Amino acid sequence: MTKESLKSSAFILRCLNYAESDLIVTFYSRDFGKIKGMAKGAKKSKKRFVNVFEPFSLTKIIFSHQKSDSLAFIESCEIIDHYSNIRGDLEKTLIASYFVDLTDNFSPEGKANTNVFELLQNFLLLLSNEAATESTLRFFEMHLLKLTGFEPTLDHCIRCKIPITNGTSYYFYPREGGIKCAACARPERYDLPISAGTVRTLLLGKDMDVEKIKLITLSDSLAMECRSILTGFITHVLRREVKSFHVLEQVRKMNFSKT
Repeated sequence: MTKESLKSSAFILRCLNYAESDLIVTFYSRDFGKIKGMAKGAKKSKKRFVNVFEPFSLTKIIFSHQKSDSLAFIESCEIIDHYSNIRGDLEKTLIASYFVDLTDNFSPEGKANTNVFELLQNFLLLLSNEAATESTLRFFEMHLLKLTGFEPTLDHCIRCKIPITNGTSYYFYPREGGIKCAACARPERYDLPISAGTVRTLLLGKDMDVEKIKLITLSDSLAMECRSILTGFITHVLRREVKSFHVLEQVRKMNFSKT
């Protein structure tokens, strides 16, 4: 049975050393979704694979599969965009790493989702051209949750079904995937309060065109609420903390303490 060569544009999600000179590379491709493949001799290559397997680089790959459940064989890989503007800034690099980490975690292997590919592409372009902001982070999370089928219910109370209303207090329940109004919540010590303003901001962000996000500035209190709600929910869904987010937060704290 002959192997058919396939090609697609794809982002590098992560790499793993294998044997003396090989790499196992995980891509997110436009046409085939998440792909895991073997790049033979990549660590010693001076021609085919030079500097192409950097995380969040956009590439053009050619690969083949011998069996549907086996590693792909990476025949060639060329850089389309290295995002040098991002790599020259530590905070942007950490945010981009978080974006690809989330994409990796929320994407099953071999299931194409062009919308997720375009989301990652659009947000990396935004990050490359604009200042890194909290709205960029939070709205990427909301868009990704929506596109992958994990969008939390924020437009109404999940118990009484009454739509959100300004002036009403709400609480977010990660295990139940949504908010409850104060009348239904019966909050305990560790339940997360969320204001109607935060709810409306997140609802706005999940449907907003990416190019308009740069116009949105979150207040400190709003940013803190959004971060607490979304990162807690993502941790619950994945059943673990996203390591790249933890690194980003630690570096931010270190930089803040120096100022």
